[in-house]
Amino acid sequence: MYKLCIVDDEEKIRALIKKYALFEGYEVKEAENGMQAIEMCQREDFDLVVMDIMMPELDGFSACKKIREFSEVPVIMLSARGEEYDKIHGFEIGVDDYMVKPFSPKELMMRVQAVLKRSKASQEIAQKDIMQSEGLKIDFTGRLVYIDEEKIDMSPKEYELLFYMAKNKGVALRREQLLNQVWGYDFYGDDRTLDTHIKLLRRSLRHYSKFIVTLRGVGYRFES
Repeated sequence: MYKLCIVDDEEKIRALIKKYALFEGYEVKEAENGMQAIEMCQREDFDLVVMDIMMPELDGFSACKKIREFSEVPVIMLSARGEEYDKIHGFEIGVDDYMVKPFSPKELMMRVQAVLKRSKASQEIAQKDIMQSEGLKIDFTGRLVYIDEEKIDMSPKEYELLFYMAKNKGVALRREQLLNQVWGYDFYGDDRTLDTHIKLLRRSLRHYSKFIVTLRGVGYRFES
């Protein structure tokens, strides 16, 4: 049984999500603000966190950033705003998905399922190998990336995107293929999510962003 942490200062929102989550067979714990969410994630192991952005004491972005210091638990962020800046900022700090309020509880559960499936698959297919191209070193087992011997930090989704592309080096990867493999077969959302993460990944790779080649009208290819 998967265990979810629902974080929102509105009791009605928590109750609505909990109702649907329990129906899907998930175990549910609740937190009223970001501080409580951090404390709960330190005490317990959750499979996924659904968290609102605008909350008293500590907002969702700050809470997620703090949780990322000790855990890679998947996070789906909820927001009353849909600005691209908020989404990009969320992806940068390690958010796995983003939903704008008001939202469909059924769609949220579908996204929860997709994120959980992707997270489980990612853990199961970890391989004990290392790839090195010039000064870019990728440790698939340790989930580590080095640039010119310096370890760099990226969001969980950036790691997964890089690992999948690197494991398929030289292969033309279609956009829908990347979305299916990295976000899950039941991915729900704007396909511009891929372009945003490619942009963030290239920035993280610095001068080795040259290894990610855009294939106009098709997708991307990792070349080294």
